[in-house]
Amino acid sequence: MLIHTKMGDQLTNQPLLQQKKVLDRCVSSPLDDLQSFRSLLRWMCVDQSNPWRACLSYSLFFLLTFVVPLASHLVFSCSHCDDQHSRPFDGIVQLSLSSAAALSFLCLSGFVRKYGLRRFLFLDKLCDESEKVRLGYTAQLHRSLKLLALFVLPCFFAECAYKIWWYSTGSNQIPILGNLYFSDFAACLLQLCSWLYRTSIYFLVCVLFRLICYLQILRLQDFALLFQQESDVSCVLKEHLRIRRHLRIISHRYRIFILFTLLIVTASQLAALLDTTRANAHVNIFRAGELALCSMTLVAGLFILLRSATKITHKAQSVACLAAKWHVCATLDSFDGGDDGEGGTPAAQIVLQNELRGVWDGDDEEDGTGDDAEYDDLDNAKMLLPNFARTISFQKRQALVTYFENNTAGLTVFGFTLDRTLLRTIFGIELPLVLWLLGKTIGIS
Repeated sequence: MLIHTKMGDQLTNQPLLQQKKVLDRCVSSPLDDLQSFRSLLRWMCVDQSNPWRACLSYSLFFLLTFVVPLASHLVFSCSHCDDQHSRPFDGIVQLSLSSAAALSFLCLSGFVRKYGLRRFLFLDKLCDESEKVRLGYTAQLHRSLKLLALFVLPCFFAECAYKIWWYSTGSNQIPILGNLYFSDFAACLLQLCSWLYRTSIYFLVCVLFRLICYLQILRLQDFALLFQQESDVSCVLKEHLRIRRHLRIISHRYRIFILFTLLIVTASQLAALLDTTRANAHVNIFRAGELALCSMTLVAGLFILLRSATKITHKAQSVACLAAKWHVCATLDSFDGGDDGEGGTPAAQIVLQNELRGVWDGDDEEDGTGDDAEYDDLDNAKMLLPNFARTISFQKRQALVTYFENNTAGLTVFGFTLDRTLLRTIFGIELPLVLWLLGKTIGIS
């Protein structure tokens, strides 16, 4: 039986059984790659697949992001407490975390509602990729939850230790609502749940961005192999345009989140700097410990975003270097073969290849041991002398190189390219503020 469906602007006839299989693939199952992510979204109440879950999601969001932090700040500010239990910087902490969590929740809810989790993570496009890209992305997908726990759990355990100490040692100074033990336990539990919820949803969006960038890096590495295969210039150009389109999609989806995260983190750091440098301000680990932990949390998430963006931008810009190297190798090989372009003697080709290997092997020995060696694997091919290179004319190769030089790909935020220069500028501002605050609280400078 055939069913008449419309896909885009084209009408196609698909068998009903095949369409049923396509629809069944989108349903979550124990063997689904996204089962763990969907479970995490349900546990965090971000799943809004039906009205009931959407109502629960927004209710829990307002409770843990705004109601609990506001009540905690008003009731447990403890302005009359001693020097160790007073919380003069609690307002900055609660406002910073709540702002970051609200931005993350709204962006993530919009992404999942508009695109769906599978389309948002580009899993619907994996069928067009090579097996190497599919396996690498699937492995990174499974590692993402471990990476999320690696960032969230240390911050949560530090906050647990601080809250337990604060409530256990200051019970005679902390306001009591009814029974002493029940009041302290309920207040501590709600504050810890609020902290865990806000940091988890903030780091989740950052880790998902890192995961999407990793897929594009795998695509670029796979794209570099086209220069060593028998491909036409039009095939190389078509693949590069496809990668550029995906990078523009990622930039468009995440530009609001990246920009406002940068503004929130910068405003939080400047507010902490102004508040802790007042004439009568007394800063130590007991009074400003939460402020230092909040600053490290926000800066860590910003670091995940900017490092992933700059890494993929560097990879995309390395394509021009790889194309230029391929063009040089093909040109030298064709000139070595003489004017007839038939290739020359085998001995001459062997000498040329050994000379080129010696040059690039020497570069690898000098530069391949640095910290940025992993960034340069896209343009680190020892030599690019495919046998078909001489069949491509010099003009076509030169045109392709010129195109790459004048159409550098990468992630952008409203026209500003997220490259290494921008990364150094931002962290030249953010890191000194965090290190200064850590130096005032726990002695790290």
